[in-house]
Amino acid sequence: MTKEHYRHVYVVIEHIDGELLPVSFEMLGEARRLFDDFNRRYDLNEKVVAVILGHNIKNLSETLIEHGADAVVVADHQDLKDLINTIHTKVISQISLSKEIAEKIEPNYSQEFKKPRYMFFAADSIGRHLSSTVLADLDSGLASDVNKLVISDLDISHFVKTGGKRIMYKKTLEMYRVDFSGFLWTTILCLDNRNEKLSIREYSPQSCNVIPGAFKPLKPDSKRSGVVIDFQPKVSDDDLKIKVLSQKFVEDKVDFDSYNTVVSFGRGIHEAPEKNIKLIEEFAKQLGAQIGISLPISKSVFSASPTISSTYMIPARVIGTSGKEISPMLYVAIGISGAMQHVSGMEESGFIIAINPDENAPIKNVCDIFLKGRLEEVIPLLMEELKIQQQVVQA
Repeated sequence: MTKEHYRHVYVVIEHIDGELLPVSFEMLGEARRLFDDFNRRYDLNEKVVAVILGHNIKNLSETLIEHGADAVVVADHQDLKDLINTIHTKVISQISLSKEIAEKIEPNYSQEFKKPRYMFFAADSIGRHLSSTVLADLDSGLASDVNKLVISDLDISHFVKTGGKRIMYKKTLEMYRVDFSGFLWTTILCLDNRNEKLSIREYSPQSCNVIPGAFKPLKPDSKRSGVVIDFQPKVSDDDLKIKVLSQKFVEDKVDFDSYNTVVSFGRGIHEAPEKNIKLIEEFAKQLGAQIGISLPISKSVFSASPTISSTYMIPARVIGTSGKEISPMLYVAIGISGAMQHVSGMEESGFIIAINPDENAPIKNVCDIFLKGRLEEVIPLLMEELKIQQQVVQA
């Protein structure tokens, strides 16, 4: 039997001042679902391992176990109180390479252990940076902004990786993201070099950062049991040259990161601002979407009731250079001309639909689908069709 040097999935947990972020539960839930199937198919006993760093955070371990972790590795230390990327990268790498930790996770697999089999991070401002530096440190690959994961055996022929031969890559993590056209999925693989004419080289862990909201968390189960492993980080004086003197977490009034779909509106609401915003609000609710705006809307260029204006016509909802940069799977631009200031904030979206009566509006050059028409006419038609499709799915 071939020795396996790579075991388990390590999920890097995010929290702010001891409050776990939703994406951490989402990643744990997906890891649990994947590994329940993984262990059954391959007759193994590999684990979902939560990795959490910080200070005074050991009390979070039981919550992580309730949400799907088999083991929780806790690096609870004063030097980890503030999120400094260089220090967190070093400590996560230490945890990932530790045979002592591997033995506590599952003794039967610790003898030949080198690194985790897979690693998950969050695709947010923290996780994107941290995942890239950790995987560079662990000398493996990384897929970013993933929203679908599959583990399978793949029969692959590749000019460089296999020298043109067909080779079976077992237990391969297929990492999916919507490509830039918005019409197709891109599958990203982290494959070993097995071409004998070139350098033979293994790449593990197979790793990705996961878009918040892509997966559903599990319902917490207080009956679940798991092991909690304390880890003492090795931090040098050089690591501590960077210090955080003070910090303040400012909570966004509007959460875009947790939504796969964003619906934004601009000056096109001008004929009946109040009525049209309520229509857009209903449309967004049907899509399960967050609502954004173009910059002029936040400048009180249109009048509306205090409830509407204080909810939607605010700077916190602005998309673009003067506001947020977002990359949801679906972006719907309603009555937005497409000025570069706005486009720069949403052009990385997976799929873009624009609704505008002006077929020469610049937004037409950015979107995947352009619907020519007034929003008052187009949105009701879309809502009716969505209602029909939802009824079909439920049936």
